[in-house]
Amino acid sequence: MKKNSFLILIVLGFCSCQKELSNTETNPQVDVYVAGGEGRVAKYWKNGQATALTDGTIEASPFSIFVSGNDVYVCGAQWDGIGGSAVAKYWKNGQPMSLTDGRRYSVAFSIAVVGNDVYVAGNDGSEAEYWKNGHATTLPEGIWQSYAESITVVGSDVYVAGEDGDIAKYWKNGNPVNLTDGTTFAAATSIAVVGTDVYVAGVEGFNKIAKYWKNGQPITLTDGTKDAWASSIAVAGSDVYVAGTVYNGMSVNGRQNGIATYWKNGVAVNLTDGTKNADAASIAVSGIDVYVAGEEQDGKLINGEPAWVAKYWKNGEQVKLTDGSSHAGATSIFLENK
Repeated sequence: MKKNSFLILIVLGFCSCQKELSNTETNPQVDVYVAGGEGRVAKYWKNGQATALTDGTIEASPFSIFVSGNDVYVCGAQWDGIGGSAVAKYWKNGQPMSLTDGRRYSVAFSIAVVGNDVYVAGNDGSEAEYWKNGHATTLPEGIWQSYAESITVVGSDVYVAGEDGDIAKYWKNGNPVNLTDGTTFAAATSIAVVGTDVYVAGVEGFNKIAKYWKNGQPITLTDGTKDAWASSIAVAGSDVYVAGTVYNGMSVNGRQNGIATYWKNGVAVNLTDGTKNADAASIAVSGIDVYVAGEEQDGKLINGEPAWVAKYWKNGEQVKLTDGSSHAGATSIFLENK
C-alpha cells in the first residue's frame, strides 16, 4: 500500500457518539492548516476555510503541507505529464513549482522549509529522491523500487524516511539506515527528530503490524491480529504520538472498515468505531491538544457508496472540512501558533 490520490485512500468512519464541531473552531490558539482535495481539485484549508490550488481540469493530489511565516507550501502530484503521467510539484502560496519533467510517474510526498530553503521528498519513477530548492538528490537504493515518504531537516542534517523494496529505512544526509531486514514486508511512512533521537513510524509484516522505531529500536502498536498501519508521528516532550488505521470493523458488503486511531505512548485512542470506513493520515500536537487529519465515508451516496468527507479531529471531536456532496480527503495537518 502506497500513498496514492486521495480518491483511492481508505476513507474514515466516525463514532456516532462524537460531538460535531463547526468548520471554524471558537477561539483557536493555533491556526490549523490541512492539505487535501475535493473531487479533482487540490486544496488546503486554514481554520476550515478552503483555498483551491488547482481548477479541477487536471486531477491533482496534495500530500503534505508546511507553513513558514506568511507562506503556505503544499506538495503533491498533478497528472499533467507526458501521456497523463504524474508530475511531482509543490505550490507556494498557490503558485505551482514542478520538480519533475513529466516523463515518468512522479510524486512529492512530504515538504519541509528551513529559512529560504525548500525540501521535498518523493519519487521520480522508481527512484527515491529529495529536492532542495528544486535540485534533486537521488537516495541510495538496492535492487528494488524505493520510496521517499517523509522528510525533516535539523540544522544541516536532512532525514528522509521510506522503504527500499521490503526494507523500512531512513536516510540521513543520503546515508541509509535500515530499520528492518527485508525478510517480510515493511514500510516507513513518517519521521521526526528530537535532539539526537530519531523516530520513524511505519508498518511491518504481511499482517501489517503498526509500529514505530526510536533510534532503530521497534515499538509495536498493534499485535498483528488485525491489519493496521501507522501513517504519521509527532513527538511533544517525552510523549510520542502516532496516527494510523486499524482494520477492525466490517461493512455491510463484507469489506473491512478502518478505524481512525492515534496512539499516545503506545496507548490507542479510537477516533471512530468501525461502523464506517475510516483512515487517519496525519497528526500534530499543540500543548495538550491533539489534532488528527483524515477522511471518512459519511457523505451522500455516489455510485452506491457514501462520499468521503475530509475532516480533522481535535481531541477526538470532528471538524468537517467538506459537506459530503463529492469525494474528498485530508492528507496532512500543520499547526501554526497565532
